[in-house]
Amino acid sequence: MSTATLTRCAWCSDDPLYIAYHDDEWGVPVTDDRKLFEMLILEGAQAGLAWITILRKREGYRRAFADFDPAQIARFDESDVVRLMADEGIVRNRLKIDSAIRNARVFLKMQEEHGSFADWLWRQVDYTPQCNRLHRLADTPATSPLSDQISKSLKKAGMNFVGSTIIYAFLQATGVVNDHLTDCHRYTLCPPGRVSLPHV
Repeated sequence: MSTATLTRCAWCSDDPLYIAYHDDEWGVPVTDDRKLFEMLILEGAQAGLAWITILRKREGYRRAFADFDPAQIARFDESDVVRLMADEGIVRNRLKIDSAIRNARVFLKMQEEHGSFADWLWRQVDYTPQCNRLHRLADTPATSPLSDQISKSLKKAGMNFVGSTIIYAFLQATGVVNDHLTDCHRYTLCPPGRVSLPHV
């Protein structure tokens, strides 16, 4: 079947970058810590902006932020902040840049405490994605009790730009929550089921 004839979630535009993201990434369970960190930073960077803006800057972010290696980012200093503020390949917002560095440091602490960030995150849902049955885009929530809980925990750990709305988008993106609409061709390709982590 041609990808042009597939039914997709109503939020997905006809932009090839958006389509590829929707079809290949959004809603697929992520268990890799670096990928989870990447999405956490990108969702925070999106605050107040359209997601397509972030997608178009994603390669710029990977280049500017050490391919989202939290150990490297945690060592960024003021000279790196100055460099990033001059980088047109990313969103040049001082608060968001500072947040990425701060969150990298907290992320490392959480890895040390819990073995991996993925293990901590997936433990919140007993390693099983929450599979919603949404029929209309209007049915999609902006937050949930789960995103409230995770947001609160991350803030307590020391992160910022992790409000419940940002975290809900993060959970959707990383497959902790499956919010593909029921008529979307990806809905049945992201079925509920226990996620296997290497050490669990």
